[in-house]
Amino acid sequence: MDTAVVTCENLVKIYKVADIEVVALQGLDLEVAPGELLALVGASGSGKSTLLNMLGGLDVPSAGRCRVAGNDLTRLTEGQRTDYRRYVVGHVWQQSGRNLLPELSVLENVVLPQVMGGQSQRKSTQRARELLQFFGLKGMAAKLPHQLSGGEQQRTGIAVALANQPTLLLADEPTGELDSTTAGEVLAILRDLNQRLGLTIILVTHDPAIAAAADRTIAIRDGRTSTETIRRDAPLLGTEQDQRASAVIGLSAATHQEAILIDRVGRLQLPKEALERLPFHGRANARIMGDHVEIWPLDAPPNGEQP
Repeated sequence: MDTAVVTCENLVKIYKVADIEVVALQGLDLEVAPGELLALVGASGSGKSTLLNMLGGLDVPSAGRCRVAGNDLTRLTEGQRTDYRRYVVGHVWQQSGRNLLPELSVLENVVLPQVMGGQSQRKSTQRARELLQFFGLKGMAAKLPHQLSGGEQQRTGIAVALANQPTLLLADEPTGELDSTTAGEVLAILRDLNQRLGLTIILVTHDPAIAAAADRTIAIRDGRTSTETIRRDAPLLGTEQDQRASAVIGLSAATHQEAILIDRVGRLQLPKEALERLPFHGRANARIMGDHVEIWPLDAPPNGEQP
């Protein structure tokens, strides 16, 4: 995918804690197309937030390749990395305290990143007012963040993230602290930005409703992309209600289809359920059967019958 906004190839991130090395990402591959709304899911510690930090320019990969909007994140100087964070990506965090400065008004929060980026005060204020109107916050311009509701704070945070017109918006659990109604409103805003403006969005979530609204859902396990779940063009009829396409987050097979991802050297991660039910013990027998490949435990009989 030559036109991909995001391309990660064999991405590795190793943290050193005291004398112990922790591998947070181990050979992760990912491509994200322009205008795509992608959800990242996975258990705590699987590498989701680490990946978001890599893409956001907040951390540097240990190995591999990572390009975002033409920027090679393994080769940026400090000055280039600052410009990248300022203009190419926008961030929306779960905690409003990370999105907004409490001592500044709503308007001033949206103006600040523009002024720091070299924009004039007049143009920055004009764009800030346009963004606040777009997000239904026109009457909140003079208020401080603590005077806003949770949903209003997140909408202001999105306005701040979009102030410098980034190519990619990164959202880390943007609805995690909101009630279901307000979370739905924030999701509707993100989807509108994605569809109306063609904004590319990558968000981390544990909420099935959020993942269900995404174009694709990527599950990360043990620092690698494990499965991909895509929304069907039309819901299947007659699918059992309890059938699930995604064991990770529970998306319905009627509306989504899941696939196991195979990386560039042929590695894949079998579903956790398969590893629990079948005695692979770390090794498998791959049998090429013409138009498909079968994976069997090593002690499976050669006739293809499961022992």
